[in-house]
Amino acid sequence: VKVTELQLTSSELHFQPEQELVLQISNASLGLRFRRQLLYWFLYDGGYINASAEGVSIRTALQLSRDATGRIKVSNVSCQASVSRMHAAFGGTFKKVYEFLSTFIISGMRFLLNQQICPVLYHAGTVLLNSLLDTVPVRSSVDELVGIDYSLLKDPVASDSNLDLDFRGAFFPLAEGNWSLPNRAVEPQLQEEERMVYVAFSEFFFDSAMESYFRAEALQLSLVGDKVPHDLDMLLRATYFGSIVLLSPAVIDSPLKLELRVLAPPRCTIKPSGSTVSVTASVTIALVPPDQPEVQLSSMTMDARLSAKMALRGKALRTQLDLRRFRIYSNQSALESLALIPLQAPLKTMLQIGVMPMLNERMWRGVQIPLPEGINFVREVVTNHAGFLTIGADLHFAKGLREVIEKNRPADTRDPWTSSAPPPSTAAA
Repeated sequence: VKVTELQLTSSELHFQPEQELVLQISNASLGLRFRRQLLYWFLYDGGYINASAEGVSIRTALQLSRDATGRIKVSNVSCQASVSRMHAAFGGTFKKVYEFLSTFIISGMRFLLNQQICPVLYHAGTVLLNSLLDTVPVRSSVDELVGIDYSLLKDPVASDSNLDLDFRGAFFPLAEGNWSLPNRAVEPQLQEEERMVYVAFSEFFFDSAMESYFRAEALQLSLVGDKVPHDLDMLLRATYFGSIVLLSPAVIDSPLKLELRVLAPPRCTIKPSGSTVSVTASVTIALVPPDQPEVQLSSMTMDARLSAKMALRGKALRTQLDLRRFRIYSNQSALESLALIPLQAPLKTMLQIGVMPMLNERMWRGVQIPLPEGINFVREVVTNHAGFLTIGADLHFAKGLREVIEKNRPADTRDPWTSSAPPPSTAAA
């Protein structure tokens, strides 16, 4: 049996509290082509039946839940289906015989079709659609140091107009797979309805990312020798000339080392006016003579504030950082802090020219937002609130659902009318 045509006169897809997605089809029509072959001793019959089913009504509800891995799943499918009338045209060897018996044959075809619709839909929901949902990333690596957890915290909740999904949205160091950061951020509230999908990110989402990279010891940078800009090298040597001349001649001409190390996990602050990231780091200046211990010239503390601009492209959440405020001071004395004032502008320039481009190159790769394969965000709008930001977008199917489902179809998928599906009487309950 092959479905050759499908006409949906009236169809509606809507949410039904508490956890259901309902598809209602009324007065649809199907074009069907049956191939028949019969060989019984010397009796052979071959041919076709072109049929049309009219007045097809289907109501199917997909019950959505959270599975053991934290992924959204179709846990059950309820179905009601009926075909009110059918027509058929016969061809082949015994065409006249089938036309004479057409009333009985068409009644039997209509009965069989009524029995097949719900098992097919049950199979499509619990097997094929779940294979599509299996492509949603739940717990994956961002890079070689950090991963991200997008598992659902509870079952989906449906209202009359929305489906709410509560994701964990937390980063973690790959070396500490079970580590988690307490979430003290405000609970995002979504009110907008202009776009198909709204994703909210609280300050916790970004704080967990920076905490994870800090614990993975990735927030540090060391510049030695030629890596230190020439003008800054000369300025640092002039600033610490008094300390350098007191050293042995073998050390005076040694390469200069500039080391930045973040002292505590950076913190993100989101306000309606914009997002900022606060960073406190140590700055160490030293000489590195070959085959000898390094000689520290100075150690200072740096406070910086970066503005952060978020954007969503496709499935990637990207961030652009810009250095806004910067100051250095000494932990030793106020007098030494005054002596560091001439270094303030050169160090800030070095950060803007040498460090920020490297940081933004990594940040612009983005973090993938959990969507099934073949679906992307379009028409993105970013809005800042107090303590969280929202991104509204529409969904674009970059690939056909059939293509994605066929690609990810389970290897042991059975036919929809075998015992893996409930009997028609159960499916139609």
